Amino acid sequence: METIFFALPGNEILTKILSKKCNAEIGDVTIRHFPDGETFVKINNDVTDKKVILVCTLNHPDDKFLPLYFLSKTAKELGAKHICIVAPYLAYMRQDKSFNSGEAITSKYFASLLSSCMDSLITIDPHLHRRKNLSEIYSVPTQVLHTADLISNWIKNNIKNPVLMGPDSESEQWVSEVAKNANAPYIVLQKNRKGDNEVQVSVPQLGKFIQHTPILIDDIISTAGTMIETIKHLKTSKMKAPVCIGIHGIFAGNAYQDLINEGASKIITCNTIPHPTNEIDVIDLLAKSISILN
Repeated sequence: METIFFALPGNEILTKILSKKCNAEIGDVTIRHFPDGETFVKINNDVTDKKVILVCTLNHPDDKFLPLYFLSKTAKELGAKHICIVAPYLAYMRQDKSFNSGEAITSKYFASLLSSCMDSLITIDPHLHRRKNLSEIYSVPTQVLHTADLISNWIKNNIKNPVLMGPDSESEQWVSEVAKNANAPYIVLQKNRKGDNEVQVSVPQLGKFIQHTPILIDDIISTAGTMIETIKHLKTSKMKAPVCIGIHGIFAGNAYQDLINEGASKIITCNTIPHPTNEIDVIDLLAKSISILN
């Protein structure tokens, strides 16, 4: 089956590299807005009986979903054999229960919408908090890729005498894996989130790691509230300035500058969301998964 890639706006560079690595055609699509704000989509290639790969990392998902949905549906109507969405960052994973009466469980609703317009999904380290796997909410086959080894290798190659710090108890499983592969110790923070922008953090066992370089690791850096509070504790304990590593760098508002101002020595992310901090490359990971897609 022939494969053709299409880039959603903002994903052109990633799509070009992936299509080249997969020896596949890169398609041409027109996506624009009418004066009233509605979306226009036109596929300018023959997709009959082809495997269509739609590349769209899903930060700012409300702006991206409708063009993605329309493009997928159009490709299917034009005869595409298989529609795969490659979303290095998968949105709407955090609201996975009703914390208060009347709240929408948006992770479930978004999964239903996305499942309705594709045959498969490839993503990287989604925020599985209360879910064991994506199949609990997605009705199509999904491939979840992991960056633990890539992060471990970056730490081994760039940091001497590190100590890894996970944001909360739920992170211990994957932070311990990163630490093991990096031959480094780790500790887990105790976190109490009081709102979207308010986090209380305590950092145990700091004394024994006073000569280490702290590596703060989280799957998503959004407001950076947890990391900022942790840096304040590290300052009080006279530890070295930390390195902050996030898989997905959303950097809502002034989060990036706030981390710098607070004293982060370096901020590193994977290139799941384009940002100047991208130093850990996931492209080969994605290309391998796409190449074996049925």
